[in-house]
Amino acid sequence: MGQKIRKCKNCGRYTLREICPVCGGKTASPNPVRFSPQDPYGRYRRMAKKG
Repeated sequence: MGQKIRKCKNCGRYTLREICPVCGGKTASPNPVRFSPQDPYGRYRRMAKKG
């Protein structure tokens, strides 16, 4: 039973569910994506972040 904590994108509350029980918004993992030097899409992600 390896559930991971999740954070609501709307209200910012933490939960273990896919949908926030308070506001009904979608939840996502609060941790950043793992870094990899061989990331084939890293260049495009950095370009999107800049502009």
